[in-house]
Amino acid sequence: MIPQLFINHTSNVLGETHEGLSGAKIVEYCSAYAIDFDVDIPHPTYPFSTDLPNKRTALRENLSAFSPEQQYIIIKNLCDLPQFSENKSVKDLKIKLITRYDELDETGEKISEPLIESTKHWLSDYPESLKLFDEALTKFNADMFQRNTLDDLRLSLEVLLKNLLGNDKSLENQLGPVGTYVKENGGSKELVNMFVKLLDYFSKYHNTFIKHNDSVVEAEVEIMFEMTSSFMKFLIRIG
Repeated sequence: MIPQLFINHTSNVLGETHEGLSGAKIVEYCSAYAIDFDVDIPHPTYPFSTDLPNKRTALRENLSAFSPEQQYIIIKNLCDLPQFSENKSVKDLKIKLITRYDELDETGEKISEPLIESTKHWLSDYPESLKLFDEALTKFNADMFQRNTLDDLRLSLEVLLKNLLGNDKSLENQLGPVGTYVKENGGSKELVNMFVKLLDYFSKYHNTFIKHNDSVVEAEVEIMFEMTSSFMKFLIRIG
C-alpha cells in the first residue's frame, strides 16, 4: 500500500505551480489511466469546478481513486515524462517510489530497479558514464545485443574510474589506483582487498568472455549488470 502521505507529496511535486503538470494535463493523463483501469475518478474534466482549491488537489484526489498497484504505475510513468527529465524533485520522487514500494511493481523486470535508479542518480554528475549505462540498460531491457550490453557496462565503469581517479588507464590497470582510492576514502584493509579482488575478477571475466571469445552466457548478464551498478554506486558515494 502507498500511504496517503506519499500520495499527497506526489501531488505536490508533480502538480507544482510552475514546473509541474498543468490542470489540463492532469485531467488528460488521469482520464487515460481511468479508462485503461476502468476506474471512476472525481475530476475527469477541465476546467475544474470552482470549489476545487487547486490542481494539486485534483491530482491527489484522482490518484486516490486507483489501487496501490495502479498508483505505482501511474506515478512512475508520470515521473518519466519528458518535461521532468531535468527536474531533480521528480527524480527524487521516483527514487523514493521504487525504493519503498517496488513490491507493487507487476512488470516483472529482471534487474533490481531501486538499484538501477539509485545508480543513475549517483551517475548524474558523470554524463558520459551515465549515457553508456543507459544504453546498456536499453539493450538489456530489449533482450538483445548481450555482448554490446556488457561492453557498454564495462566502458561505463571504466570511464567513471578515469574521472574519479584522474587518470586515463584501462579497467584492468586500475586495480592499484582503485585500492588506494578506497583506502583513502575510509575503506578498511579487508574491504580494500575484497573490492580490488572483485574488480580483478570482473575485468578478467570481460576479457575472457566478451573481448576475446564473443561468447556471452545470457543468464549471467543480469548479475553482471547489478554488480557493475553496485561498483559504481559505491565508488561515487565514498568519494
